[in-house]
Amino acid sequence: MTIEKKPWPLVLLAAVVVFAGLVLALSSGNASAANLMRNAGFEAGSTDGWSCSAGGGVVSTPVHAGSYALTGVPAGQENGRCAQTVPVRPNSAYKLTAWVQGAHTYLGVTGTGGADTSTWTPGTGSWTQLSLEFTTGGAAESVTIYLHGWYGQAAYFADDVSLDGPGTPPTTSTSPTTSPTTTTPTTTTPPPSGGALPKHVLTGYWQNFYNGAKALKLADVPTSYDIVAVAFADAVPGRFGAVSFTLDPALSSRLGGYTDEQFKADIKTLQSRGQKVILSVGGEKGTIYVGDAASSANFASTMSELIQRYGFDGVDVDLENGINPTHMGSALRKIHAAGGTVITMAPQTVDMQSTQGGYFQLALAVKDILTIVNMQYYNSGTMLGCDQKVYGQGSVDFLTALACIQLQGGLRPDQVGLGLPASPSGAGGGYQSPSNVNAALSCLAVGTNCAGFKPATTYPSIRGAMTWSINWDASSGYAFANPVSAHLKKLP
Repeated sequence: MTIEKKPWPLVLLAAVVVFAGLVLALSSGNASAANLMRNAGFEAGSTDGWSCSAGGGVVSTPVHAGSYALTGVPAGQENGRCAQTVPVRPNSAYKLTAWVQGAHTYLGVTGTGGADTSTWTPGTGSWTQLSLEFTTGGAAESVTIYLHGWYGQAAYFADDVSLDGPGTPPTTSTSPTTSPTTTTPTTTTPPPSGGALPKHVLTGYWQNFYNGAKALKLADVPTSYDIVAVAFADAVPGRFGAVSFTLDPALSSRLGGYTDEQFKADIKTLQSRGQKVILSVGGEKGTIYVGDAASSANFASTMSELIQRYGFDGVDVDLENGINPTHMGSALRKIHAAGGTVITMAPQTVDMQSTQGGYFQLALAVKDILTIVNMQYYNSGTMLGCDQKVYGQGSVDFLTALACIQLQGGLRPDQVGLGLPASPSGAGGGYQSPSNVNAALSCLAVGTNCAGFKPATTYPSIRGAMTWSINWDASSGYAFANPVSAHLKKLP
């Protein structure tokens, strides 16, 4: 790119009151401790309530409890996915568990309106319980729970799926009635950290190279950045679509010998602060071909492996030399299902001028799993706004009138971000002051501080801003992140 206990009661009376209240709540049908899944133990003897790809069904052996269990069979480009959509309540916490058996079995959730998440086990011959927690967003009405295996692996089995949280459990007789036998769960590679992102976010790119901007260890990135995109993954020569990642030796040396293990530890440090760390592919000079089924599979498998190895939260697509929405879309869905739950994009302005463009088509095709599109409002010259007037880069109108195209074209406001250089050194042209960026955000969110162009409606959930790069921002004392991050926190 050129781019948070109450102490135990001190008297017995208080304990009795609490206990009595709990009994009353349970006897009144409180659903917060009930299983919301339909046919959760597959005791209907079928996949009733579930939608499965080819080969999905029930078996009588092996089972974890009861008489039946689910099986899925990965084959070709199918990973044996079985899913169920479940009504939920907004702004609520849920816990999802399932007992699984077989190699590379995944359990996850999408459509939370917050941070979708998943977990997995490499697999053994015994039953293992997978577990994860998530919180729904303010507009969430349902989520999709899924299980799947992995490409090229044998069939997997699943049983006793449970979604615990606020809601109304199904009234069918298919929920499991046998309590699972507790075993020692298999140790698995930890999935990327959970936890929802803020309503408005600031994204920045961390340079895995040195070009005059201040060199930083990943842990040096301030918490004003909610999403940190590591730039960049590398193409694997001779294997279309495949990517790899290596810390730049020159950067490592400049940082006093920054090691791979230190880098991994820093990713965990950022995640412990609530930040997301993703791996970006592409950039101004990066050319990665994902234009057919084979290259799409290569991209999905190698990126998923990097996500698991380093603990990245997801992927950023910053391909500036053309994109195939069909095959890249397929790859992103596989990556998301494998644990890469934060999906961002950084198209150039020309790529988002029309819904007929490949990048725009890709964004719409994966809209249900897409986190944010941070279009690059720089190195662009002049462009058409949604009012069909021509606007020049470097102005508030350029930001608002071009964002309007994405908003009118089908992206949700919470999927639209404004990408700007952190300083004049960060791009060849199009730098804008942070005050301009904040004005554009206010114009889009609440209709104030607009310039010549004012959208016909407001978008209070406009997602935020992005900058190239964190390193250039550090060079200027975080002159971009400090005011923009503070402003985002003031938006509705």
